[in-house]
Amino acid sequence: MGTAISIETRSPVDLDRVFAWLRHVDATFSTFRPDSAISRGDHSDPDVGQVLARCAELRDETQGAFDGDPMGYVKGWAAERAARMIDADCYVNAGGDVRVKGRWRVGIQHPLERGKTAAVLELRDAGVATSGTYERGSHIRGARPDILSVTVVGPDLGTADAYATAAFIRGPEWTPQLRGYEAMTILEDGTVLETRGFADLRIP
Repeated sequence: MGTAISIETRSPVDLDRVFAWLRHVDATFSTFRPDSAISRGDHSDPDVGQVLARCAELRDETQGAFDGDPMGYVKGWAAERAARMIDADCYVNAGGDVRVKGRWRVGIQHPLERGKTAAVLELRDAGVATSGTYERGSHIRGARPDILSVTVVGPDLGTADAYATAAFIRGPEWTPQLRGYEAMTILEDGTVLETRGFADLRIP
């Protein structure tokens, strides 16, 4: 998947099965591995079919702003599945995208100042994904140049990740339409725009 995944739990848990499954995901979906199922065009694995179907749905939901690339969805999907496999409160961090089970505080990186948070959220059983130019530069084709970062919070991390990517193209005018998900957009002039429910997640 091209990213490191770390897991913290509040009680002792055997994570071998979880990490074995994550290695399977990498072996199946990594575009950096010529022997992976996705690189070979092998769609016989049920997980591949599930991911491709959801990517197609998200492309339609976002009117093409999320282009349906599985690599833009798999990281969040894998972290979501990993959290659901763990029978304990947990904090799963997949390259900065986070899925929590139980109640946790999650810091959102400031897009301009390393080491500073743009917001600290208190979440319960939720995922939070951030797309930002500070991560990989302007890596989203068609991204609005006035947007520095978009953070999306909701019940499914893979979906939140896809929505965060799409919002870079469709803008903060689109995010209030997301059902069950809240968003924060930071513009290049420092303006912070939030959906109505996002403020309720903030820790003052």
